[in-house]
Amino acid sequence: MPHQMLIARLRSVTGLSEQDQAKLESMPHTIKRFAPGECLARQGDRPVSCAVVMGGFLSRQRVASDRIQITSFYIPGDIPDLHTLHFPEMDRDLRSIGTSIIALVPHSYLREILAKSAALAHAFWPETLIHTAIYREWIENLGSREALPRLAHLLCEIAARLELVGLLNNGRFHVPFTQQDIADACGLSTVHANRTIQELRRRKLIEWNGHAVDLIQRDRLELLADFRPSYLMR
Repeated sequence: MPHQMLIARLRSVTGLSEQDQAKLESMPHTIKRFAPGECLARQGDRPVSCAVVMGGFLSRQRVASDRIQITSFYIPGDIPDLHTLHFPEMDRDLRSIGTSIIALVPHSYLREILAKSAALAHAFWPETLIHTAIYREWIENLGSREALPRLAHLLCEIAARLELVGLLNNGRFHVPFTQQDIADACGLSTVHANRTIQELRRRKLIEWNGHAVDLIQRDRLELLADFRPSYLMR
């Protein structure tokens, strides 16, 4: 059910009363499965529902100077278009990375429960703040770090976010990313992205086999990346 990961996400940051949790558990929704590369929403669209990620990953992206730039990844429990409750037009494309399962929750229901519960509104408010902080961190990551710490920072962030919803197992997580996805998120060529991954493996900081990523020496990887998870409200 769509509420499970969402509740886990909200509870990792703030508390939820049983009454508010019940409102989330009973929210109306339509479940859709999206194929790899399929768009949930395009720039300029005006959605009438919010997407709750149930399974898989999404990216926020746009074409800039004839190349794709990914500016965010979204994991289970995230609502990547929560802002459309107040800013109705999409400013970027939302794309499925690998296969994803999404629950679409009507704006009308979310507006109703948020208007009736100050505590629930308070629980959702940090979500927008966190995603804004992630966006700022990505800008700094692209602008100030070399390729190696840049990619290391991305992996540390994904691991930390997955950990909050119980999807990190002893430093291991699964991602459907291609090298092109990594390149588009880190502002690198695919060749450079591949070399950077191999260097992290050579230093025995990570293992990356298929879709499984192991952070072998997480502390050292975070040190290399200058990763501080406080912007995730951890």
